[in-house]
Amino acid sequence: MKIYHGLEDFTPLRNAVVTIGTFDGVHLGHRKIVKRLASVAQRISGKTVLLTFWPHPRLVLNPDYDLKLLTTMEEKTALLEKYGIDHLVRIRFTEEFADLSSEEYIRNILVEKIGTKKLVIGHDHRFGKNRSGNFEDLVTSGKLYGFEVEEIPKQEIDDITISSTRIRQALNEGNIHIGNEYLGRPYSITGNVIKGDELGRKIGFPTANIRVNSPHKLIPRDGSYAVHVSLPGENQLFSGMMNMGYRPTVDGRRHSLEVHIFNFDKILYGKNLTISFLKLIRCEEKFDSLEDLKIQLQKDKLLAQQILKSHK
Repeated sequence: MKIYHGLEDFTPLRNAVVTIGTFDGVHLGHRKIVKRLASVAQRISGKTVLLTFWPHPRLVLNPDYDLKLLTTMEEKTALLEKYGIDHLVRIRFTEEFADLSSEEYIRNILVEKIGTKKLVIGHDHRFGKNRSGNFEDLVTSGKLYGFEVEEIPKQEIDDITISSTRIRQALNEGNIHIGNEYLGRPYSITGNVIKGDELGRKIGFPTANIRVNSPHKLIPRDGSYAVHVSLPGENQLFSGMMNMGYRPTVDGRRHSLEVHIFNFDKILYGKNLTISFLKLIRCEEKFDSLEDLKIQLQKDKLLAQQILKSHK
């Protein structure tokens, strides 16, 4: 997959089969579009082109809105490459870009910059200033400029509307299984291992403290989770349990992300770990003593192992 960090680096293609969107999460609905894109490209001997935006448009147009994203740009890029996109064009979304009229958007970008031959879009795709452009505008312009437009019907994506918003809601509520079902894979976060107070080690549950570098990455609801852990340089998934919250039994003053990897004793400081969430074990709660917490963690571990065994 060729990656472009702006339209100025892209040379128009002869048979460009194009789709446009933020594609946050690259969920099953998005993958339906990508699959259709590849099918059309194969039929007309073309190349697939996906235009996406960074930062997310809502972060630019509504800077006071605390939007959390399902994928960082790096995560989204890796997923789109995995699903077979030929050309990924990252368009920097600015207020100036948002002011492009729907006509300018079609003529300047889709026609002149990309050379669109076929455009495949999701249900109710909107574009241009104030999101005024719609499917009918694309069809009309396609006849003028010589490209075809196809809309993936809502009912083809699923019996229910799969959307990034619905997935965010599920994760915020701790319904990891629902979010994972819509994504078609376990939801994951990647972060750097930092120094903690090593309290977990003292009670028999050593943890790696994680710092997620992206401020916009969505962190699921506080609680304990059964997880898989990917380590750099390792070709296997490790099993573990993740605790996220304010640790009310200890101090309750700072939010932390801590993962306990089963049967593992290597030093991980400074390394990046990827945590894949499988199921919420319990919500965060305060215990009367560290001994009570230790007893609960032992129960959590047994339950996590059962969950992880069923997900092999």
